Amino acid sequence: MALHVLESIMISPINSMEYLLLKTLVTGTVWNLKDIIPSKSQAEIINAILKTLSQVLDLDSGEAVIRMKEAETQRLAAAAETEELAERANRGDCVEDDEMEDVPHKRKVRRKTFVSDLLPPSEKELRETTALLTAQQTALEIIVNMCCTDDPSDDEWEELSSSDESDAFMESSLSEDGGQLLSPLCLSHEVHTALTNYLIPKKVFEKTAFPNSIAVDVCSRSPTWKPLIRKMNTVQWRALVCLQSLLSVLDVDHLGGAPALQALAQHLSELIFSQPDFAKHADFLEAVSSALRALLQTMASKNISQCMTPEQLMTLCRAGISSSNPGVRVNVVSILGITGSVLAKENGTLETLKTIGCFLLEVATKDPCLVVAGEALDALFDVFADGQEAERASVQIKLLSALKEFQPVFKMKIRREGRGKYSPDQLCVLDNVRMNLRRFLAYQEMVERRLTS
Repeated sequence: MALHVLESIMISPINSMEYLLLKTLVTGTVWNLKDIIPSKSQAEIINAILKTLSQVLDLDSGEAVIRMKEAETQRLAAAAETEELAERANRGDCVEDDEMEDVPHKRKVRRKTFVSDLLPPSEKELRETTALLTAQQTALEIIVNMCCTDDPSDDEWEELSSSDESDAFMESSLSEDGGQLLSPLCLSHEVHTALTNYLIPKKVFEKTAFPNSIAVDVCSRSPTWKPLIRKMNTVQWRALVCLQSLLSVLDVDHLGGAPALQALAQHLSELIFSQPDFAKHADFLEAVSSALRALLQTMASKNISQCMTPEQLMTLCRAGISSSNPGVRVNVVSILGITGSVLAKENGTLETLKTIGCFLLEVATKDPCLVVAGEALDALFDVFADGQEAERASVQIKLLSALKEFQPVFKMKIRREGRGKYSPDQLCVLDNVRMNLRRFLAYQEMVERRLTS
């Protein structure tokens, strides 16, 4: 019975932004209850869920902000005019009959009138706009959950479904080592089909753009609307996290093919470098670096050429590695590892590989977080595992001697710091890195003997 009630809410027409938010929250609830839905109804329910999410993401929140703010301005102006007429009537001033028609009947009585009597009971336009932005944020979070094996706990769902602009969901949707989403799953046929049929990847991509500049300006000029700027930014950040999730579970064809991924890479680079102080915005930097990491990995696996220049990548990585957020640092060294492994197979990339190698080596040996150091070592293994240019670069930057010197230090740090600071999963990864370091050193010794003999 309860499930039927939820279903009826999902398929009902939308008559307000607050009702849209209710439908979105109900959609998330139905997804969480999917395991108790009869198998014969699964496809229908999944289609209804993604249809609702598609409708939510279709709406242009920037235009809605501008339109609602204009409506509020007009409504308050009308209320002020009504208040003025009522006050004149109460004072016994001469008021024309046609003017008095606009004043509520009870206001014609000569008695003291309070401003609060004539003001609206609530800021309905602001409330409606807030509901829309919260609905879009929640829709993006539901899509992330659909692409992950781990469902959020009740507490997490309560946080991500509220209008509170804390970063609880962003932190919970990224693992402790930073940068990695929850484990991807093999999507069911029904979910995969519905995601593509309702153009979810395209709509998520559109939400990754910066908020409408006119809407931001409108909100910045009103103290009560100014908090919406943060909400608009949060929708963008959630879209970037959602994009990463979709990249992990959809194949290239369902993402629009190679041209779409190249356009997406260009878009992400423009997002980063259009903001001269992008490194100061930690939430944005984590979200965009996570999306870029997933995208570059997908492109590299399909031999799709990348559009970011080595100079741009190094600028991003130098800014990211100074972040206090380990997730950002993990992302940028992983991005360098992905890019470097591609460049290692090309000619004329020696100097770039040397720059990448020196950068990763410094991170591996100096970063205070073992998880980041381990990721940097993994990236070094990827970059210098193969290719003539990579072999020459490794010898010229003295990679072998530097890693030989660092090897006992890394082992000691794992032994001393590991159990107290890191999870069992993280320790397992670090132990694999330690073993791979031993094998990589043996390979590098062979390379150095061959090139220096």
